[in-house]
Amino acid sequence: MKKLVLAALLSLSAMTLFAQGAKETTPASIEDYKITIKMSHVFAPNEQLTKSLAMVVDNIKERTNGAVDIQQYPQGQLAVYKDGVEQVALGANFISVEDPTYIGDYVPNFKALVAPMLYNNFDQYEAVINSDLVKGWEKELEEKSNIKVLSLDYIFGFRSMMTNKVITTPEDLKGMKIRTPGSQLFIDTINAMGATATPLPFSETISAVQQGVVDGLEGTVDAYGSNGSSEVAKNMAFTNHFLGVCGVYINSDVFNSMPVEYQEIVQEEFTKGAKQMVGEISSNYDKQIKALEAQGIKFNEVDHDAFAAACEPVYKTLTGVDDDAISLLKAEIKKAN
Repeated sequence: MKKLVLAALLSLSAMTLFAQGAKETTPASIEDYKITIKMSHVFAPNEQLTKSLAMVVDNIKERTNGAVDIQQYPQGQLAVYKDGVEQVALGANFISVEDPTYIGDYVPNFKALVAPMLYNNFDQYEAVINSDLVKGWEKELEEKSNIKVLSLDYIFGFRSMMTNKVITTPEDLKGMKIRTPGSQLFIDTINAMGATATPLPFSETISAVQQGVVDGLEGTVDAYGSNGSSEVAKNMAFTNHFLGVCGVYINSDVFNSMPVEYQEIVQEEFTKGAKQMVGEISSNYDKQIKALEAQGIKFNEVDHDAFAAACEPVYKTLTGVDDDAISLLKAEIKKAN
């Protein structure tokens, strides 16, 4: 019995040392350093996020003389959503590019960061993620799960309803099945808006709309014209129910093991890439609308107050989120106005 107790204590001690070591990773020497990191997300090759991240990884590879080779895998070729973030938490040489709700599995307050109907413009969101409030959440995430946030502001626009029916109020969505990603926040929000949320991989979505399995989907103007949505759904209702945004996440030990010079390069390029992407999304918006209208796509405004009221109960379903998280976020937004 004593031997079993001693073995258990030794095992616990080893685990404790390992955990401590994970927080004290020593950067490698720059000589002969080489790493290959796979980066995964669900976006199509011609969507702006994919194009902006291609620029980022090319710049990193050039500036590190090939020592840091980040290989991008779009359209869900590798693990995405919850599975992708889990790869990061487990310590793989992996970068996950996902909506912040997925790191909400580790620090629940991140679910509130992208709750429905919170933001009116990109600047409000930028102010919030640079606040001490959200920086504190990032620190907590790294301490709890070894996930480092390289960026939270790969903003790709407001998400709206894409169907073959004109939608102006929540009542118009009743009886309609709308494809959504697997995030519980998305599912709860689409249901609250009046539709029946139907989680599907995007690879199955276009055919599902064509075959009547679902009645439509939701997404951004950038996605509408580039991922096949406009071929099957001819009307966009500007519900603007979510600000579409992705964060970029890497394992802390993987990042901290890089030579310090390379850490700085990686961080600089992902930061610059987010700014470049937001600039492209903003400057191309009107052009994309006109191009879609030329294809026969129609757009309409909605009763935004009615949709906001319908989504209000969703805030109470955010499991594990601090009671004051939404009010604190709204206070930060108010400061930005």
